[in-house]
Amino acid sequence: MTRKLPIIAVATAPGKAGVGVVRISGQNLKPIIKALFQRDLIPRQATLRSLLNANGQLIDQLVAIYFVAPASFTGEDVLELQCHGGPQLLELVMRRCLELGKEDGLEIAEPGEFTLRAFLNNKVDLAQAEAIADLIDAQSEAAVRGAARSLQGAFSDDINDLVEEITQLRILVESTLDFPEEEIEFLENAQARERLAAVKTKLQTLRDGAKQGKILRDGIQLVLAGAPNVGKSSLLNRLAGEEVAIVTPIAGTTRDRVKESIQIDGVPMHIIDTAGLRQTSDEVEAKGIERTWEAIRLADLVIFLTAPNAEKESDDLRAQILEALPPKCPVLELVNKADLLDKEPSQIKMGCLLISAKTGQGVDALKQKILETVGWNGPQEGAIVARRRHLDCLERASEHIARSEQFAANGNNSLELFAEELFLAQNYLGQITGKLLPDDLLGKIFSQFCIGK
Repeated sequence: MTRKLPIIAVATAPGKAGVGVVRISGQNLKPIIKALFQRDLIPRQATLRSLLNANGQLIDQLVAIYFVAPASFTGEDVLELQCHGGPQLLELVMRRCLELGKEDGLEIAEPGEFTLRAFLNNKVDLAQAEAIADLIDAQSEAAVRGAARSLQGAFSDDINDLVEEITQLRILVESTLDFPEEEIEFLENAQARERLAAVKTKLQTLRDGAKQGKILRDGIQLVLAGAPNVGKSSLLNRLAGEEVAIVTPIAGTTRDRVKESIQIDGVPMHIIDTAGLRQTSDEVEAKGIERTWEAIRLADLVIFLTAPNAEKESDDLRAQILEALPPKCPVLELVNKADLLDKEPSQIKMGCLLISAKTGQGVDALKQKILETVGWNGPQEGAIVARRRHLDCLERASEHIARSEQFAANGNNSLELFAEELFLAQNYLGQITGKLLPDDLLGKIFSQFCIGK
């Protein structure tokens, strides 16, 4: 699954910095350390050393720290070189390490390979490994806290506890299968239905938390759509708090998607202002409209804007948008330009919010409505971050638990099917922590990590 030879990479972000870290991991780094510094290092002690090139010239004075296996991040020997943070300097340090480590097979690490080795050496499970990347990529304070909790094992502990409860239930069911001559009503005596109900409740709680965690991690892809000149760009500017999109009275000003990321109550929102949807012979505008439909098909939430006195003209467009939406994607309908409204708000179509992007009227209510529509329940104590993969596994596990309830209702007549559904639910939960994950999917997950992590 992973290479056995030592690996090396720059562990800090690209660009200039006060300090840059080069990390090496392998099963025995003593020969490489000796080649680099002509002496051994005391484990877990920061030591100032000079790194020389092949001509004996100084490359850098750096701090070297040696971690002996298994007491390291990867579970192997790890050497961290804390250098001055210039990109060219780090490249020279990397090159010199590769030269001196050539005989030992030192190679440049693949993306995520350090964390993959930590996973394979049981230093972290898969959910914790993913949390490392999520902590680095966190887009809000709440996401940082959630990723940190996942990294500490809070999410994994909940999953493991649930797997253990299902395991104990499976043991009872399968042990009964070994003694079919017994006439004891197993389900009643073992309180299997009550235990199954408790599993279902805990699983639903985990699903709810994971949905919130995915919002924290990925944010919401929010698309502003509607006919030309209904105020989509003005609304983007109002939500962003600055002029990020050009606004003019001329219909069709926005020719391409304009993206801006903001936070609403700590929730990341990736807002896409799109070209107005209409029939056009303008080739450039038509291309922008095509991209608008692409954005709508990938949206988590579509805000459909109309202007006063234009509701009838928007009906066909609304129908087209609803047809193009991804499954379960909600639509929030707004009537903009309330400042120009010449009729009572009560006359606005039922279910539409009334706002003015120009004056800010109704925008605070809109923000709360956005959070409510995407299912955000507010910051939760003990929140974690979650991925689409986690949600899929939890949803599939829930489906199998629901089926197992049906078989449990048949008493001892369906114990084999009851046990099989429990096994399948357990299998999907095990995939979250990586205990039962196929190797090809495991490789795909770690390939999305940064090099050096």
